[in-house]
Amino acid sequence: MNTLAAVMQLLVAAAFISIPLVRHRFGPTAKAAAVAELRRQNVRPEVLEENKLRFDAGGHETAAPVAVAAVMTATAAANFAGADLAQLLTFIFSSLVLLMNAVIVYSNLTAVKSVEAAFRRKDDPELARVEVEPFLQAAEGAFPHWVRAQTYLRNTVVFGGSAVALAAVSLV
Repeated sequence: MNTLAAVMQLLVAAAFISIPLVRHRFGPTAKAAAVAELRRQNVRPEVLEENKLRFDAGGHETAAPVAVAAVMTATAAANFAGADLAQLLTFIFSSLVLLMNAVIVYSNLTAVKSVEAAFRRKDDPELARVEVEPFLQAAEGAFPHWVRAQTYLRNTVVFGGSAVALAAVSLV
């Protein structure tokens, strides 16, 4: 059963790695679409840079998913090796990944409200003028249509793979 848990953890790691890969590849196109939308709204595009708003795979958009992938890969290695700590590590990290992914899904579902609140907190009058929904729709629309399917698949792999890994080590 440790092997099944390990395979699931490697799938979860791959799912998390896909996030910065997609953002790296299509982030510049999303930014260009967002800039065009800002111009349509008569908002200076420089407001993005001034407030460190990004669409690429820089910063935490890469660090967080790569860290999760590294931890899941290390936990998978412990499971493949049959290490004494493998079960405990799986309980801890697969549970955390389930919770983190739930937060990610929630933040994606509430993106408009979250971004509006974040823009208000910046206390930048120009950001306050941004119509967030069309701004986000422009950026999202710049990603290929298959990215939506990839997002659903990624979430299915993360939720399902983590649950199967937890079940597998519970049966040992």
